[in-house]
Amino acid sequence: MFRFFLRITPVLLTTLALAFPFTSSAQLPDAPSALFATALPHNVTTPSASTSTLITAPEPYSSSVTDAYFDPNPERDILESPQTAAQTTTGTSTTSTTTPTDKARRSVTTDTGQQPHRILGLMPNYRSVSAGTIPPPPGFKQSFKIATRQAFDYSSFVFLGITTASAYWQGSHPSLNTYNGGDNVFWAYLWRGFLDKSDGTYQSAWILPTLLHEDTRYYAMGHGSKWKRLGYAMSRVAVARTYEGHATPNLAGLGGKVGAQAVSRTYYPPGSETFGVLAKKFAYSCARDMGFTVFREFYPDIAIHILHRNP
Repeated sequence: MFRFFLRITPVLLTTLALAFPFTSSAQLPDAPSALFATALPHNVTTPSASTSTLITAPEPYSSSVTDAYFDPNPERDILESPQTAAQTTTGTSTTSTTTPTDKARRSVTTDTGQQPHRILGLMPNYRSVSAGTIPPPPGFKQSFKIATRQAFDYSSFVFLGITTASAYWQGSHPSLNTYNGGDNVFWAYLWRGFLDKSDGTYQSAWILPTLLHEDTRYYAMGHGSKWKRLGYAMSRVAVARTYEGHATPNLAGLGGKVGAQAVSRTYYPPGSETFGVLAKKFAYSCARDMGFTVFREFYPDIAIHILHRNP
């Protein structure tokens, strides 16, 4: 029996070697592939770990990537001023600090170029444009509306009464003192003064600007030195803008004043409207517009810094 076992042993070992070939550790499949191979059906091919891209190891944390690059508010405007939204990064946390804007901090605006429709709530200011604003050129209809509002504003009658009383007390038109028997002399000054102002307004703000394509509105400077702004405001009596925005001699504004003096000869007594009287009225009209223009330029500063109110 023992001899028989010795004879059969080589045959059995040979048979086992042929049936189950021996593989070395270098040829063993990867552990994940082996697991998949045993778990999945035989007809499914599983990739090896060396060629698989589905399972990748996590990348190590890099010190170059910090929380400073993380924006907690992705909808924030990237061009937002740092004074209104500043971020402070401490360690791994980001803190947002918001500084109140000027509008929230103060009720009085600091925009010195903002022109109101009325100055001191009384004087009409419809023919002024705020600093930095470029409105479309006024057309025929808009110029007519502006001239009408300027001529028939309730405050215009207040100033008409003041100027009429001044002319009456100074005896600017001596012929009116004896005209029509000397009756209703103040009334004679009053209605003629109204025609002078309204006629000049329509000619210089509506008729001539439309024909010459000139924009006679006042464009406030709003910024710069006081002397520069003063000279600019005074020069606007003789300088206007074209509809294209270029500087041009104020032919419409000055021509409207000359035209108003020419028309006034039709309703004043003969001999009362001499060249000297007309020249004086023309100079007075230019000086009045110059003074009012300077006041319009600096009124926003006066309202903010002196009256402590919005223009």
